[in-house]
Amino acid sequence: VQPVESGGGSVQAGESMRLSCTAPPEYHYCAGWFRQAPGKEREEVAGIRDGGGPVYYVDSVKGRFTISHDVWKGLLYLQMNSLKPEDTATYYCAVDCRHVGGGKYVYNFWGQGTQVTVSS
Repeated sequence: VQPVESGGGSVQAGESMRLSCTAPPEYHYCAGWFRQAPGKEREEVAGIRDGGGPVYYVDSVKGRFTISHDVWKGLLYLQMNSLKPEDTATYYCAVDCRHVGGGKYVYNFWGQGTQVTVSS
């Protein structure tokens, strides 16, 4: 299983962008989007738990980013609005996760990443 991200690119601050990830639907029950900026640790920005039940967002993107999925198309999405320069990073899609305690999830399959650059 190799998730494949698409939709990255360069935008101006305040603009929107939607990332897509192709992954088998059976793994969408627990999936997420991560990002890593140069010199920073990778962080999970949004996650689907229990097939669309509780949804996780890191505080810095709440109200701006939306994670969703289309089971029939086998696609995961990350809609990013009101982008800021600090959102610049490589974004990764990951699927097939499990809870390992303490609010932490471990993911089995990762995409190669897509670059998002937001200029001011």
